[in-house]
Amino acid sequence: MTAKAKNAKTILITGGAGFIGSNIVEYLFDKYPAYNFIVLDALTYAGDIKNIPERIHKAKNFRFVYGDVRNAKIVQHLVSKVTDIIHFAAETHVARSIYDDARFFETDVLGTLEIANAVLVNRSNISLFIHISTSEVYGTAKSRLMDESHPLNPASPYAGAKTGADRLVSSYYLTHRIPAVILRIFNQFGPRQHLEKLIPRFITNIISGELLTIHGTGNSMRDFTYVSDLARGIDLVLHAPKEKVVGEVFNLGNGQSFSINEVAQKIIKLMKRNHKLSKLKFSHSALNIGDRPGQVFRHTASYDKIKKVLGWKPRVKFDNGLEKTIDWYLDNQLWWRDKKWMRHVEIETEAGKFEKH
Repeated sequence: MTAKAKNAKTILITGGAGFIGSNIVEYLFDKYPAYNFIVLDALTYAGDIKNIPERIHKAKNFRFVYGDVRNAKIVQHLVSKVTDIIHFAAETHVARSIYDDARFFETDVLGTLEIANAVLVNRSNISLFIHISTSEVYGTAKSRLMDESHPLNPASPYAGAKTGADRLVSSYYLTHRIPAVILRIFNQFGPRQHLEKLIPRFITNIISGELLTIHGTGNSMRDFTYVSDLARGIDLVLHAPKEKVVGEVFNLGNGQSFSINEVAQKIIKLMKRNHKLSKLKFSHSALNIGDRPGQVFRHTASYDKIKKVLGWKPRVKFDNGLEKTIDWYLDNQLWWRDKKWMRHVEIETEAGKFEKH
């Protein structure tokens, strides 16, 4: 690692080899060349060391550590060496949490506990601990826009685990005054997202000439934010005056929601227009499977708080983000072709049927 420049940060990013983490690593690394970066990642099925560009791996101000956030010894050692932490490391897929719930609570709650304890022990050198939570903690929307005061009503094991981690971090702030801030992010999309997620699954289905699989009626609605907008939000939080962010919870979303059917039709329409796919035959056909257990029927973010406090608002329109994402999956088929088998997991539904979701 390079020597610290004046006011330079050393940032630990847990889960930095995953989809969102690697995009944030790349964004911050390019914007702040004087900073030092450490990524801690267990490289589970959703993490890939190749998600972090080779130029970053080779840089003197970057270090990759293979390890698990539940490992107290590793976590304590790394936290003692840094000024800031961005904690992404978590299991994140709703269907997979039904298939393998214990892993989610072990990583999401106990892993966060290790990070919070390490921050507590090393709080003299920690400027900010950014905990990445999720809109799934809210459950189905009880109002048109969901602000930070919306009741927490998790509807799946994944959401339950993330709610536990969210409240754990809050309790450490209230008890010990650790310098923590919680970001509840709504659905993200962009380059390098795992194929189990909706948008890359639809895109790769179409490229592969396969039907789109839609849960239930397809009328469930989600708020989608392009990952570069999240990176800007994290940047603003990381560099904000501490009195504005420490102890706070911020939503980060687009403020619009689209049904799963609308997302499918948008992707089909955009891919029909894409010159790289001029010879590909498209079908409007979709395979409607049973609704996913624990399904959340609507999420739409109110981002008024982060806009008022830090001036953040989304810049990338949904269709423009989809175009960028489609191009990335078309240009990087070697990255995802051998991951196709992981697009679905088989779970038992409420009716006792086994379906791939």
